[in-house]
Amino acid sequence: MWIDTHCHLDAAEFDADRATVIADAAAAGVVGLVVPAVECATFDAARAAARAIPGGAYALGIHPLYTPRARDADIATLRRAVARAMGDPRFVGIGEIGLDFFVTTLDPERQQFFYVEQLKIARDFDLPVILHVRRSQDALLKQLRIFTPRGGIAHAFNGSRQQADTFVERGFCLGFGGQMTFERALQIRRLASDLPLDALVLETDAPDIAPQWRYKQRNSPVELPRIAQVLADLRGVTTAALAQATCRNAWRVLPRLAGAMAMAPGDGPVTGVSLIADISDISDGLAR
Repeated sequence: MWIDTHCHLDAAEFDADRATVIADAAAAGVVGLVVPAVECATFDAARAAARAIPGGAYALGIHPLYTPRARDADIATLRRAVARAMGDPRFVGIGEIGLDFFVTTLDPERQQFFYVEQLKIARDFDLPVILHVRRSQDALLKQLRIFTPRGGIAHAFNGSRQQADTFVERGFCLGFGGQMTFERALQIRRLASDLPLDALVLETDAPDIAPQWRYKQRNSPVELPRIAQVLADLRGVTTAALAQATCRNAWRVLPRLAGAMAMAPGDGPVTGVSLIADISDISDGLAR
């Protein structure tokens, strides 16, 4: 069995065939899947997508690529949403958050503001974080040393071995997916081969970061077993051993995930209240 620890199944790219993708992934052995939100407007969609998936889970956060249109008040909205989500077994952490220094049009200070404020929320609720890491490893680690959240996952990791070891020492696993399937991705493949097995989790980042055989096409959680085969071949282990280890790792760094994976589609708290509704919205709704 496989766990896709990072899949944006709520994205519009899946609107036409989401149910088919979910069924095909389950048939391929994907028994757990984490849907990270990217901004406040997607919190409810991430939760809904997770509820439709066998073993589905979700995280809440503001992605660095979405910081240009995020408002300072969104931090309070996130904190309120997290407080509501804590009663939902499918909710597993804060994410996707982080820093992206590859996209030069993004304001680094604005990114830092949202990253730090979200680390504070993770710390206050004792939750793991799912990190976006793009040319920002050292800057991310600097704040992790200050705010010390409960570990998590460094998604789509592509840093040095020293940086990788430092994330692991801070309670993180490193996410490996489609990038690893390209033979030219020498550093990523070296890390995937050489890091301790208990430091790795699998992911697709679907619909993005497609593997080599679907280059420039939509990625899907259906591809996870084949991505896992590439990792097993790189490490010289069986897929059975890899599946057991990576599932165990995902459960360790996302402690609420095991409970989410025990749930059938549709299971969970029944609520008509949006995660981002404010108190007056809820009161008005109840009054009507």
